[in-house]
Amino acid sequence: MKRFWKTVAIGEDRGIRLDGKPVRTPGKQPLVLPTLAFAEAVADEWRAVGEGAEIDPRAMPLTGLANAAIERIEPAAFAMGLAAFGESDLLCYRAESPDDLVARQAALWDPILDWARTRYDVHFEIAPGVIHRPQPPATIARLAEAVSARTAWELAGLSPIITIGGSLIAALALAEGAATADEVWCAVELDEDWQAEQWGRDELSLDALESRRRDFDAGARFLSLL
Repeated sequence: MKRFWKTVAIGEDRGIRLDGKPVRTPGKQPLVLPTLAFAEAVADEWRAVGEGAEIDPRAMPLTGLANAAIERIEPAAFAMGLAAFGESDLLCYRAESPDDLVARQAALWDPILDWARTRYDVHFEIAPGVIHRPQPPATIARLAEAVSARTAWELAGLSPIITIGGSLIAALALAEGAATADEVWCAVELDEDWQAEQWGRDELSLDALESRRRDFDAGARFLSLL
């Protein structure tokens, strides 16, 4: 679909309007945002579509996540899927060598785990290598409670951060202001960055990195606008 509208505005209900008509989600629900700042950011995505240009959903990530929050996310069931990442969280699996990688993992991952231990009063099992080691049931339960307490909007923003990074703990630290988006990104990309330093990146891996970062940043901004 190409741009057909002249004006983009925000209604009193914080809904997006094109030429005075309300924008609707693919499921025909009104695209109404939870905060004015959020509505302005989504409106800017619609304003950025060039005159007569085709709509590119990849250039409108906030709109896409908002659509999901409104019509696709049932909090209880969706939260369970995200909470499952706590059972094999990236930050709990450590390299045994080389020393440089071991040290870098400790430097970036330990502060986030220390925050989570204090914040949720939990213990984490740290495993060498990639062989699965179960976390204590009480830890899984506490992390699940932390996710289940989130709204559909918060879950929509957390989803790309958790699924891209593989760390529920780091995503919760970002959501609660215990770490910045850049700090969390550096933490969850550490292993791949280290591999790239050793062997370099090809064009395909660079494209994949750019795509992951774009989706990660969209999730982080989504959360910041709530």
